[in-house]
Amino acid sequence: MPSDEPAVSGNGVNPEDVRLESLGPNPGAKHRRKRVGRGPGSGKGKTCGRGMKGAGARSGPGPRPGYQGGSIPLHMQKGKLRGPNHKKSMPIGPFRTNAVPINVGVLADAFAAGDVVDAAALTALGLVKNNANRGYPVKLLAGGEIAYALTVRVDQASAAAVAKIEAAGGRVELVGTA
Repeated sequence: MPSDEPAVSGNGVNPEDVRLESLGPNPGAKHRRKRVGRGPGSGKGKTCGRGMKGAGARSGPGPRPGYQGGSIPLHMQKGKLRGPNHKKSMPIGPFRTNAVPINVGVLADAFAAGDVVDAAALTALGLVKNNANRGYPVKLLAGGEIAYALTVRVDQASAAAVAKIEAAGGRVELVGTA
């Protein structure tokens, strides 16, 4: 025999009560907007909770993110590594070392077997650019592979690059070092 009580689901809600016209936010989830500046009786009159004067009392975006009221911000208190102000920093100015890198694989693509590779030949092919007035040293690096002999005359060379050139039957001559 059917009962007169409506059926209740497992979570204690009657499915008959859950209808579109009865849906709404939970009690206490919605608040009325606080209307400021509506007289002294409202509790938010005159300065409207913004205090007396200053940037916080005025309209606009306010202080930038990370601003700490004139104190040194945290990002400026931390140590700085780049620049001339630290022992471990990258050297700047006259103490900075510069070199024009050239890889072994680039030489294999640009020169034939038995050629002599020097700074003038590299400049003529456009592999070293804008170095006439600077006079930076040319450094041979080990990127790429080479299968034939070349005579390479550069200012500096890495040990791996020298090993690759000599394994192919060529030789590396360091110029500019006395």
